[in-house]
Amino acid sequence: MAGRYNTSDGQQQGGFDGRRINRRRFLALTGTTAGALTIGSNPVTADTEYQEVTDVSGFRCDHPQFTCGREVTAADGMVSTVDPIAGGVAARVLREGGNAVDAAIALQYVLTVTQPHGSGIGGGGFMVIYDAESDSVDVVNSRERASQGATPDMFLDDQGTELDFDRAIQTGESMGVPGTVKGLETARKRYGSKPRQRLITPAIDLARNGFTVDWFLAEQIANNTWKFNDAALDTFSDERGTLYDEGDTMTNLDLAETLEQIKRDGSEAFYEGPIAEDLAAEIQRHARDPDRAVDANDIANYDVTLDEPVRTEWRDVELVGQPLPSSGPTVVAMVLRMLEHLGIDEHALRSPEMYHLIAQATIVAWGDRMEYMGDPEFIDDPTDALLSDEYLQERANLIELGRSVMGDTEGCFGGGNPEQIHDNGQTTHFSVVDQWGNAVSYTSTIEQFMGSGKMVPGRGFMINNELTDFDFAPGGANQPNGWKRPLSSMSPTMVLRDGRPEFTAGSPGGWSIISTTLQTILYRYVYGLDPLEAVTEPNIYTHYCGGIGWDDGVPPEARETTAAWGLEWDESPSTLGNVQVIDIGEDELTGAADPNRSGQAVGLDRVGRDRGRD
Repeated sequence: MAGRYNTSDGQQQGGFDGRRINRRRFLALTGTTAGALTIGSNPVTADTEYQEVTDVSGFRCDHPQFTCGREVTAADGMVSTVDPIAGGVAARVLREGGNAVDAAIALQYVLTVTQPHGSGIGGGGFMVIYDAESDSVDVVNSRERASQGATPDMFLDDQGTELDFDRAIQTGESMGVPGTVKGLETARKRYGSKPRQRLITPAIDLARNGFTVDWFLAEQIANNTWKFNDAALDTFSDERGTLYDEGDTMTNLDLAETLEQIKRDGSEAFYEGPIAEDLAAEIQRHARDPDRAVDANDIANYDVTLDEPVRTEWRDVELVGQPLPSSGPTVVAMVLRMLEHLGIDEHALRSPEMYHLIAQATIVAWGDRMEYMGDPEFIDDPTDALLSDEYLQERANLIELGRSVMGDTEGCFGGGNPEQIHDNGQTTHFSVVDQWGNAVSYTSTIEQFMGSGKMVPGRGFMINNELTDFDFAPGGANQPNGWKRPLSSMSPTMVLRDGRPEFTAGSPGGWSIISTTLQTILYRYVYGLDPLEAVTEPNIYTHYCGGIGWDDGVPPEARETTAAWGLEWDESPSTLGNVQVIDIGEDELTGAADPNRSGQAVGLDRVGRDRGRD
């Protein structure tokens, strides 16, 4: 990777209020009426307003070398993330000559501090990396693993009935071996140019000295106290015992010390010794059957895998992303390829026909996901067969305007149990591109907001509930097994043209990740929308059991027409995903951050730009 040297040292859940900027409101603010955005109409303009970042030493948005906003352009580096603090840290790493992987590592460590509801060192994820020097794409797979003692029936009660989901996420059996720390260290040693000590220090400083709580973190603290253990409740409360609220300065001294140990000793500090022992003890404490839950031996034996990405030709570009055990990029490719067979480009943006075809192709692809996909270490990998032209044409032939494929089924498309659908998981996604053309598309998670709700006492980080991504009922490709990784919907994706990245995309949102990611790519490449337009264009969401969730801005006439064709729309809109993208041009990078939370893009121009500022 250009700019590299190696060193030895190393899923919607409640509480949204008026502070959220939804897509309809955002379009109005930027001069575009929701429901009227079509090719050639008033486009969403670049939002150069930015959220000032005061928590990052050496960074400010009004510096001549940085540009912050919902959509920004720059020549020498770009970061797009949900968290302005983490984005500022990553941009500073780029300015110091760090490469995209360096910036991504620093960013993820900061998210453990500032966005503990979405990701952190107690979880895992998928990092898709384009290395400009070798002109190749690799994937660092840090997905969590089940205990070596896990069994297919571990989410059933004594009567053989599936556990209630809210109960299941709090059990030790739901908590997988975290992979993030090992993933970050693996990526750094393989691709990084900066020592671990430099990249982790900003997160330590923020945990020790404090950071400003944004509205979304405040809401997730308030909404998830029902599942907090004492350690979490203490950490998310101030010295008076009051839950942190928007605008408060939050510290996490336990996490600062944990990160200090990783800074000093690398990933071994996390997977062996006192941190691992405390993590294992907390998991075991919540286990219904300790023999089936993660223990210290499981943690010590964890390792990441380096995967070949799944690659699919589509139109005149190539879709590249994380392969199984993430279903995301494969299902994204399946749907986009089916839509190509169905001639979606013949139908106008926001037309009933467009939404109908997106929904039908998604339902069909999800049926295949639920039937065939799982951890490729445990099943025969079906990806090549599912992405073959012959198969996708066959699946597209099931779809026609004026009727729904759900009319051919009893229950869910391809079978399945709608009672075990848990689609409100969350994650975080961010993208980074550096001055040499290296690129990272990274989605990481602890599963639900605040994960299991359990924090490791004295260590300051939340434990995932990732193993609830397994099917609760035994017998399928995604049933629990010892040392198995659960199927994911995370969709870190790059779009390549002539072998080089042109666009990166991804999102949080549980099962809706697939829908929001594929539609962003669709809007960019089929309908020609600019990056921010593609991000803010209203999405729909469905899966193998049908039912359509939708963003505000989907036209009423489109919903009415397609309802007559068999689509079952939710009564009211949702807020789907939080898409982060970077468009990579010949001489300019454009980053765009979804306006439905607090994120922003940060661009770097090494020679600076004249913006009329002092």
